[in-house]
Amino acid sequence: MTKYPSPRIVALILMLACLSLVQAQERPNILWITSEDNSVFLGCYGDEFANTPNLDKLASEGFLYTHAYANAPVCAPARNTIISGIYANSGGHSNMRSNYPRGKHVKFHVEAMRELGYYCTNSVKTDYNTNVDKEVWDECSSDAHYKNAPEGKPWFAIFNTTITHESKIHEQLPLSELGHDPKKVPIAPYHPRTPDMERDWAQYYDRVQQMDAFVGERLKELEDSGMADNTIVVYYGDHGGVLARSKRYVYETGTRVPFIVRIPEKYKNLWPAKEPNSRIDRLISFVDLYPTLLSLVGAQIPEQLQGEAFLGENISPDPKYAYMFRDRMDEWYDMSRAVRSKKYRYIHNYMPHRMYALPIEYLFRAKSLQSWQTAYDNGECNEIQSAFWNSKPVEELYDTENDPWEINNLANSPKYADILEEMRTANRKWIIKIKDTGFMPEDERTIEAKDQAIFDFFQSGGVPIKEIIEAAELASLGKVENKQKMVEFLKSKESAIRYWGATGLLLLGEKGKSEITALKKAVDDPSVSVAVVAAESLYKLGEKQEAYKAFIRALKTDREFAQTQAMNSIYLIDDNSQLLKNEVLGTLQRMKTADRNKYNYRAAMNLVNKWELVLN
Repeated sequence: MTKYPSPRIVALILMLACLSLVQAQERPNILWITSEDNSVFLGCYGDEFANTPNLDKLASEGFLYTHAYANAPVCAPARNTIISGIYANSGGHSNMRSNYPRGKHVKFHVEAMRELGYYCTNSVKTDYNTNVDKEVWDECSSDAHYKNAPEGKPWFAIFNTTITHESKIHEQLPLSELGHDPKKVPIAPYHPRTPDMERDWAQYYDRVQQMDAFVGERLKELEDSGMADNTIVVYYGDHGGVLARSKRYVYETGTRVPFIVRIPEKYKNLWPAKEPNSRIDRLISFVDLYPTLLSLVGAQIPEQLQGEAFLGENISPDPKYAYMFRDRMDEWYDMSRAVRSKKYRYIHNYMPHRMYALPIEYLFRAKSLQSWQTAYDNGECNEIQSAFWNSKPVEELYDTENDPWEINNLANSPKYADILEEMRTANRKWIIKIKDTGFMPEDERTIEAKDQAIFDFFQSGGVPIKEIIEAAELASLGKVENKQKMVEFLKSKESAIRYWGATGLLLLGEKGKSEITALKKAVDDPSVSVAVVAAESLYKLGEKQEAYKAFIRALKTDREFAQTQAMNSIYLIDDNSQLLKNEVLGTLQRMKTADRNKYNYRAAMNLVNKWELVLN
């Protein structure tokens, strides 16, 4: 005979179910509105040239963060950091548009929210720089919407707009269609005031105004739904941009973002200040968004997350610094790390021999940048405007309060020596603590990690990260007194240390017998990454035939990033030999299809265009 629970038990079960439903309904809905590639060019941030009434109103109703930062100055690594709660340079995802697997135990914020009972939608961009994509959402499409959430279920929804994306200045609008006057537009002091520069700046302000209208539509839609009083609204830009020297660069213009939060009266216990329409000067960055999301809904924050909650029930103390990184940008390798306090920005350039204006194909589509290059070539740029076309200092230090465009490098000033050392130390501690994967060349680490996620490989303890970073820092300084140390690095059992030893000798450019002997041996190094750097150095020292051996070896691997690294070096040594031309053409032929999503293809086409070759 079937036994049924007593009426009292049934009543208790129903009561608990109702209580659970009420608790779910009491949890706030979370609406994120994100825009692409825009810095703080908004009226509420003091920009008088901007026309942004909707975001200005949102700020007056909420809380405006004055020191909010993307940890990466480009979308995919920045978005990976947001969704994983792990710095992309720790997770193995700092290189632009890579598809490496995420760590075995890495869970995305949306997965955590779904486990908490939230209905999660995304419209529509993912771009998470890893092998996990739309499948983590309840809905992820242009039709995804919180209105589709089951009744009584709290929701977390993201709406993303590309209105301000870099691509929106690639095609210039007719002057008659511009709403902002190019002759009146304020431009950065490092930009020459060419007609194309003025025009792109004005067009960008037009796009910001259009983006503001998009935000207004999303906010009105929320009001009309009747759910605004139960919904926390967050608006932010996904990184800075878009005029040259902003997006892709770890300056204020590349990393500082607008960030506004509106929290309904119902949840005033979560307010970061006594009243709305307040400015919050706490340093926050994208790695903090995941723990903050969980804190807002009263959930436990996993220890693995590398950021700190700045809103909600589990707020961490104000941090002293925010951290940023730059690795491969599209088809070009470069490497910088940055530390931001409320007053200063420190940058360490680990590849100072590379100029700022690396010829990234997508970046150079902007007519404003093309006009800047023409002005520089014609001798029409002042010292500040010319710096972009030259190699970088190893270290940069800026007083961002008094130098918001970051054009006066204080790194060599004795007056700021203590601040420089303090922030240099903060940078070193950070990259060691998170086990920064960017210090191992991309091709090499994919080989060494084998079937492991790069994050798991580095976290396992098998990578001597402190020793690698010590080698990188000594190499990047380019000091003659460290010359013998670089030669010793080339004898290391660790390929990444040998790579930095070769880099150090490249920076020094010394023609001593011991250096050339070590570099010639490095051409046959088991690591192609080491061999390519040694080849670039040897070529500049006049040992061209030895250099050709390493370049050809790298090209024949048919591995995307070994070839990309080699073609970067070939481009910059300015070689015009038929031998390398034939090898690059052969590499293109082996690719079979012209896929510009592959960075070895883009790097090869850069060379084809430079050499003015005609493809069959």
